[in-house]
Amino acid sequence: MTRLAVRPYSIRQSELLAQQGLHPVMARLVTARGLTNARDLSTELDALIAPKELLHIDDAAMFLADAIEAEQKIVIVADYDCDGATACAVALRGLRALGAQVDYIVPNRFEYGYGLTPEIVELTAREKSPDIIVTVDNGIASIAGVAAANERGIEVLVTDHHLPGDALPDAAVIVNPNQPGCTFPSKNLAGVGVMFYTLLALRAELRLREHFDAATQPRLDALLDLVALGTVADVVKLDANNRILVAQGLKRIRAGRAHAGIAALLRVAARDARSVSPFDLGFAVGPRLNAAGRLADMSLGIECLLTDDPLRAQAIAEQLDAINRERRVIEAGMQDAALASLDSIDPRDSATLALFNPDWHQGVIGIVASRLKEKFYRPTITFAPAGDGMIKGSGRSIPGFHLRDALDLVSKRHPDLIDKFGGHAMAAGLSLKETGFDAFVAAFEQVGKEWLTPAQLEQVLETDGELEAAYCSLDFIALMDSQVWGQGFAPPLFCDVFRVRNQRILKERHLKLQLEKDGRQFDAIWFNHADSLPEQARVAYRLDINEYNGVSKVQLLVEYAEQA
Repeated sequence: MTRLAVRPYSIRQSELLAQQGLHPVMARLVTARGLTNARDLSTELDALIAPKELLHIDDAAMFLADAIEAEQKIVIVADYDCDGATACAVALRGLRALGAQVDYIVPNRFEYGYGLTPEIVELTAREKSPDIIVTVDNGIASIAGVAAANERGIEVLVTDHHLPGDALPDAAVIVNPNQPGCTFPSKNLAGVGVMFYTLLALRAELRLREHFDAATQPRLDALLDLVALGTVADVVKLDANNRILVAQGLKRIRAGRAHAGIAALLRVAARDARSVSPFDLGFAVGPRLNAAGRLADMSLGIECLLTDDPLRAQAIAEQLDAINRERRVIEAGMQDAALASLDSIDPRDSATLALFNPDWHQGVIGIVASRLKEKFYRPTITFAPAGDGMIKGSGRSIPGFHLRDALDLVSKRHPDLIDKFGGHAMAAGLSLKETGFDAFVAAFEQVGKEWLTPAQLEQVLETDGELEAAYCSLDFIALMDSQVWGQGFAPPLFCDVFRVRNQRILKERHLKLQLEKDGRQFDAIWFNHADSLPEQARVAYRLDINEYNGVSKVQLLVEYAEQA
């Protein structure tokens, strides 16, 4: 059940922002998203929170500067998703530019699992012989792995953004905005953002040591397209600080200064780099990069981001595109199987969903969990076999249900049930014995019933209310596109009552509409929806530009509609 609701906002605050020079509709939109000052919309780099506010970042800078001066060998241990891949590429490119001897390793997720495990330390020591390991987008929960590195005389710098457990690893330095005692104002940095900040601090330390001056120092802003991609793809909240990082990355891409790999991934996804949006990064580039980690080896994705050869980048991007198409086929089959398994169950009777299928692929369970969560609006975990009698689960949640904390509570109540777990409020992963699946389902459902009310299990689609017809224009769309919208700073979604003048089905999947309001007609389309609308409909929509034969026209992208 979906219910439409208008985002509340302060009319007085909106008027104050309009007096500061903001377009009146834009003032309303950003006020409804919690902004109180026009300065919060700045996307200039000098508005970034200073690196020094990250706990231990000065220690990390000195640690890395000492390693560079001692010519020690650094190895990056990366995670296998888009955030991990971009963080790895940023670390390699940045550290090399700053004079470090650096290599990387990205473990196969199916052999070694997640994080810096003792097995990964052994593999890294055997294949790379490092003096120092730097983790990116992982490590905060790697207590055993860091201990194994310490036993081998390998020092570890952890850069991560995931929530810590009850204890921290005994690393040389930890940089994580979510570690205890860190007062960094933006807790929403992605792993790639944490690594970028670490490089900024390292460069400042090397300036103090006179390796270069402000005029001759390496340009780290060249890495911002990678930072933007990882930040958007990891679906972290786009607070003011993250919006600056993303906006600056988009600016580089639109200006034709993207790294060869990102440019190639945009081409294979048929997206125009000159008008690239956060949506393109999150739904076109990110999935193609993620596909490597899901089905194959993320080193292929990292190599795409590391090469400066456009031809090699294009060849790798085409490989990633083919892997992504394979991933879609696997995902579709798993989703069909999941829906079939729910035929005898009414999800509305449950607060949570947890499903296991011995034929599922563990590289795709996270996407399937996301799709089921969207369909049934329940915290959802899907499991696949992980070998040796173990199963691996990937979960997605809804607002008001902190998934990692829920798993923590299950683990505390049933100490022998979950082997290991970790993650965020909205996404988390875990592993357990296949024989414990039924017990986990019951324990997870119990937490869901305790924490979630019926109102929280009703999907509310927040809109920005009505939009005057005069603002359904190309100029107003350009104004909205000048801002960065995404997770936690939702793209504008308007809602109006229209007369449905005409409707037809395209390709047996999409509803093409002609709508009318106040005597003005609008083209609209509802993708992946084939049911017709009543003559009068309340429609929630986004503004979009439809380009055909060189002509640009306003089009409404329908997200939801109901009887008016």
